Amino acid sequence: MIIYPAIDLKDGACVRLLRGEMSQATVFNTDPGEQARLFQSQGFEWLHLVDLNGAFEGKPVNGAAVESILKSVTIPVQLGGGIRDLNTIGMWLEKGISRVILGTVALRDPELVKAACREFPGKVAVGIDAREGYVAVAGWAETSDIKALDLALKFEDCGVAAIIYTDINRDGAMGGVNVESTSDLAFHLTTPVIASGGVSSIEDLKALKMEEDTGIEGVICGRALYDGRIDPKEALALLSAPAVEDAD
Repeated sequence: MIIYPAIDLKDGACVRLLRGEMSQATVFNTDPGEQARLFQSQGFEWLHLVDLNGAFEGKPVNGAAVESILKSVTIPVQLGGGIRDLNTIGMWLEKGISRVILGTVALRDPELVKAACREFPGKVAVGIDAREGYVAVAGWAETSDIKALDLALKFEDCGVAAIIYTDINRDGAMGGVNVESTSDLAFHLTTPVIASGGVSSIEDLKALKMEEDTGIEGVICGRALYDGRIDPKEALALLSAPAVEDAD
């Protein structure tokens, strides 16, 4: 299972939001490139970036910060936030992003996601952010009447690299990851699922590891890495271990 350290970008700085509220941002580093280098030096094999301003504005905003990260590390990077068309996808992949994450457009234009998967095989993930089980979009400012599983099922067999599932009410709140809803989603899909939102301790990672066989292949971790609640070495050792076998 892969652990993805999160670098959420707001106004050029690395921040963490509380439950997706832009007004509830804590700045952890004003140098995104430096933060990315730190994560790579700690042994992480991927980075997860979100252009928060871009998610609200529907177009890339923190491009300079993203490019500084790409120049600073050699590990692969996935990016979401404000990516709404094929041209933007192509632009980021050309600049060195390994995988783009489509969120809002996945709800509003599923055919575009399928077209992107055809044009850029293996390079497209779908971000499904849910509030009380229903998909939220546009930087979480709008909640739809579509259930997370129903949206995820639209992209089975079209080549999506992963579904990144976030429980918004848990995100940044340090209240623990929603293991039950994440594993339930993964169980119903053939597409791999990456868990996100609320990871606050090594115990959360252990709980997700126990559900690895449902199809959870990764977890995104933000605030708990920044404030030291999760030790990178311990987390990496835990998640890279062989899958846990059932006692029976």
